Parts: sequence; C-alpha cells; structure tokens
Amino acid sequence: MAPALHGGLRLLALVVVLLTFFLGLDLLGLAFGLFGKGFASMLVERTSNPFVGLFVGILGTTLVQSSSTTTSLTVALVAAGALTVEGAIPVIMGANIGTSVTNSLVSLGHVTRRGEFERAFAGATIHDLFNAMSVAILLPLELMTGFLSKASVYLAGGIADVGGLNLLDPVKALVRPIALWIVEILGRSPVLTLIVALVLLFAALKLLVDLLKALMSGRAERILHQTMFRSPIAAITAGLLMTVMVQSSSITTSVMIPLVAAGIVTLEQVFPFTIGANLGTTITALVAALSTGNISAVTVACSHMLFNICGTLIVFVPPPIRAIPLACARALGRLTVRNRLYAVAYVVLVFFVLPFVLIFVSGAFSD
Repeated sequence: MAPALHGGLRLLALVVVLLTFFLGLDLLGLAFGLFGKGFASMLVERTSNPFVGLFVGILGTTLVQSSSTTTSLTVALVAAGALTVEGAIPVIMGANIGTSVTNSLVSLGHVTRRGEFERAFAGATIHDLFNAMSVAILLPLELMTGFLSKASVYLAGGIADVGGLNLLDPVKALVRPIALWIVEILGRSPVLTLIVALVLLFAALKLLVDLLKALMSGRAERILHQTMFRSPIAAITAGLLMTVMVQSSSITTSVMIPLVAAGIVTLEQVFPFTIGANLGTTITALVAALSTGNISAVTVACSHMLFNICGTLIVFVPPPIRAIPLACARALGRLTVRNRLYAVAYVVLVFFVLPFVLIFVSGAFSD
C-alpha cells in the first residue's frame, strides 16, 4: 500500500509541476505580448516583400510567443484586402519558425547540467531546423510556382462551407485566469511578468526532470516506449493528438524537452513527435478558421496545413534528408555545451536580432 501511495503522491506532484510549467509558459507569452503585440501588428503590415514577410513571421511570433496571434493578424489583413494570400504565406512560414523559440528557451533551464543541457538543446533545435529546412525548400518553390497559394485557394473553396466548431483549450482554461491575475498583481509590467515566468519555468523544469526520472524508471519507461514512441507513426500521432488537445504546439513540444534532457526519449524519437505537433497546430487553426466562415481565414489555414504536410514529406520521410536536421541538432548540442553563451547567442540572434535587422534593412532598400 505504501508504494502505491508513494506513486500516487508522485503523480499528484507531477500534475502540480506540469501546471506550474504551463503557467510559466502562459506568463511568458503574456509578457512578450505586453512588450510587442502592437509592434507585431505593425510588422505584419510590412509584408510586400516575401522575404520581409518571412522575417516578420519569425520576429512577430517570437515577440508574442504565439503563432496563432501572428496567423490571426495575417488572416485579418487578408480578409480586409490589405494582404494577398500569396503575401500571407511567407508570414505563415516565418510563424512556424518563430513558434519553436519556446523549446529553445525551455532548454536553457538545463544550462547548469552539462549532459542534460546537450540533450535538451539538441531536442529543442530539431524543431527549429525542421521548420527552417522546410522554409528553405518550399519558399523558393512557392515564389517560382505559387503552388501553395493555388492549392490552398482550391482546397479552401471545397471545404469553406463545411463549418467548424470551437474547441476547448483545457490548459488555458486552467492556467490563463491565474496568469492574468498575476499580470494584474504585477501592474501589467512586461519586465516583472517575464521575470516571474522565467522563475516558474526554471523551477518547474528542475522539479519536472527529477520527477520524470523517478516515474519513468523501469516499467513506466518501457510502457512509454511501447506506446507513444514505439514507431515514428505512433510518435507523429501522439504529437498530433496532444497538440489538438492542448491547442499549442509550443506546449506539446516543450514538455518533451525535459524527457529528452533526462535521456528518457531519444532525439530520433522526439523528431517525429515534433512533426506531429506541427501538423496538430494546423488542424486546430483550420477548425478555428472554419468556425469563422471567412474564406480568407480558411485559405490561410489551408496554406499552413499544406506547408507542414509538404515539409514532412520532403524533410522527414526520406531517411537521407531526415538525417541532416538530426546531425545538425546534435552538433548544436555539442557546441553549446562547450560554451553555454553559444546557446543564448543562438536564441537571441536567430529569433530576435537577425529577423529584426533583415526586416529593416530590406525595408530601407525597398524605400
């Protein structure tokens, strides 16, 4: 009876720690929203150049910590006639890259533990690298042929009359009221909100790794490998379903980082899970777009879905291509362990500085 009670307490502690982790993530998004939601709206309006649109999608999503916000702004501009579907697609591609910053930020919580950090950073950047490779292949094809915009217009025309339904986001239903209360207590200060979010995230990560190591020992770890991670298809399905349930690919993929850090899940196993999360977030976006009945919203959502499907078929399915992001992620993990500042520089440069500079340099030349 005592071992069962002990196991039950561990599970209860895991639920509390996960909720704290989700609360930290939600506060992180709110903090960046307080910093830059208006700025992100201004950025999305500067998308006459497809490459500027790509960097806008990256930076805007990084600032507000939500690809849904960037996509919603883009949909609103398309619906208002201020942006074409062709102009919206690069922004959507950039949002796909920008949303993966959460993983990299979460991996920094393991920075003080060498082995864990190497695995965590590799597990986080596999998401970045997959999305970056997909964009590098598909954006030039889209610019040359317009295949994504044409296919999404055709697909949206066929399903726009289906209608949709509003999904309940169980995680936000639990943590958002608490997060909003904390933001109000902090006087809606983005700096204080960011600090509290990081403290909660780092504390939850430390406890999460310790609890997962204890819970995933022996039989529990074997069950995990025999179910969610028994094959790439199973991992993709698990990632897709979990993302549909929590309606956030950032949450789904970020919660895997401690598992990778602890050595419970390998990089090869988390890669298809990440693919599933990418596909899952397009399904929730499509359902939300269908519920609006707006053909522009449906078209943009279809382009998001088709982009991720094509990226999966091109980058993940062929083993030789799949090996490239895996090898690069491992190399990044080894590099950042040599000097932890490389990890911070990677996040700051890739998700903030580089897009910001390229947007305004491109804007200056176009003017």
